[in-house]
Amino acid sequence: MDERSSRFRVYRVVEAVPHINLFDTEGTRLYTTYQSGYGDRQHEIDALETGDLIEGTVAGDLSDDEEAWSLRSFERVGGVDVGFATDAELPEIAHETWRKQERGPAHSVIEAEGEPVGECWVQPRAPLPGGAFVPSVLAGLLPMEEKLTTVASAGAPTTDAVFLDPDPVDGGSFSEPYGVLLLFTEARGETRRRFRERYDCPRGVDSRPDYDPYELSSGL
Repeated sequence: MDERSSRFRVYRVVEAVPHINLFDTEGTRLYTTYQSGYGDRQHEIDALETGDLIEGTVAGDLSDDEEAWSLRSFERVGGVDVGFATDAELPEIAHETWRKQERGPAHSVIEAEGEPVGECWVQPRAPLPGGAFVPSVLAGLLPMEEKLTTVASAGAPTTDAVFLDPDPVDGGSFSEPYGVLLLFTEARGETRRRFRERYDCPRGVDSRPDYDPYELSSGL
């Protein structure tokens, strides 16, 4: 039995998936862990949300890629409030950012009365599995730990991350070749609230899309 103690970012994927993915922020490895079977500790596991930051220990078999790991112990030490919107009409700042990008992710600063309070990032679909943006984010497959830690333009901790996909998760084609990540700090909360209200993903609400990735992959 192998063990790894580290600081992990939590990705709950979706309800249809019986696992939680934990991104090792120090070792840059993604661990798939069981979501149930924790006995008296089950309520602690159930309370974990996508975006949470925990310090803990996972146990499993490094030689077996098919077997999930177990979350032995953990303590929540922080996190960001994450929101999702699919089949969404993208904000103009996203279109402007995409037009100016040359290759790879690009961003623009979100300001409130001249003060940087967030960033708008555009992520090309090309390197993502099947070109799927939000599903890749939900599974923890898109490297973005630095963005979830600090809004660099504002020089302040990231408190909110909103992921926008212009297409539905079960769509057969894409209307735009990119997805969007909106990052916010705690400053000037009215700007953050305006964006979150526009996309119907207020703080504290689970806005993950309701779909079954197993059905999508099987073509059902």
